Amino acid sequence: MKILVLTGAGISAESGIPTFRDKDGLWEGYPLEEVATPEAFHRNPERVHAFYNQRRRALLSPEIKPNAAHEALARFESTHDDDFLLVTQNIDDLHQRAGSKNVLAMHGELLKARCMLTDELFDWRDDLSPHTPHPDGSDLIGKLRPHVVWFGEMPIGLNTIERAAAQADLFIAIGTSALVYPAAGIVQWTQPSCRKVEINLGATPASDAFDQSIRGAASTEVPRFLQSLASC
Repeated sequence: MKILVLTGAGISAESGIPTFRDKDGLWEGYPLEEVATPEAFHRNPERVHAFYNQRRRALLSPEIKPNAAHEALARFESTHDDDFLLVTQNIDDLHQRAGSKNVLAMHGELLKARCMLTDELFDWRDDLSPHTPHPDGSDLIGKLRPHVVWFGEMPIGLNTIERAAAQADLFIAIGTSALVYPAAGIVQWTQPSCRKVEINLGATPASDAFDQSIRGAASTEVPRFLQSLASC
């Protein structure tokens, strides 16, 4: 059975990942579009770096750990004997920490920096600024950006995701609001024969496209559902 999994913010929220978005859609008084677009980075790289530096430090806090849903997905993948691709909209590394191997982070990875000249990626756990030296030892300064997909940029790996969706026998969407495209449209890329299961706290705009909707916390419902697959 070929399986495609999509995870969203709901799975990481249970691990204490802060959203940095209050009820007004602001971060320290700024609209998120002012800290999450290429244009915002060009206008004010200090502000954009500050936003992602705060998120990176929060992700590296000792209390932030994978939860039971992350761990159940990793265990299931380790014993699954067919194709398994875990696509995540999250930019944290909790799936990898839990032990998942075949992870495609379609919106990038917070613990990586990208060179704006070469697109080379570097593991990164410190703050970034317009004055950060280039890790290649050259005299380049300020040529690194967070390896995240901003509003207006193309998500990573769409061709791979589309192929996996077209071949999937089972598609599971976990903790995703189905509000952000193209991730919200992945369910439409699957074949009619593919079983489609949504695990979320509440209904989403895409719920009608699924064969089964499971309501509840990911940390409870994901292990339960995967156990039911293993026992079949």
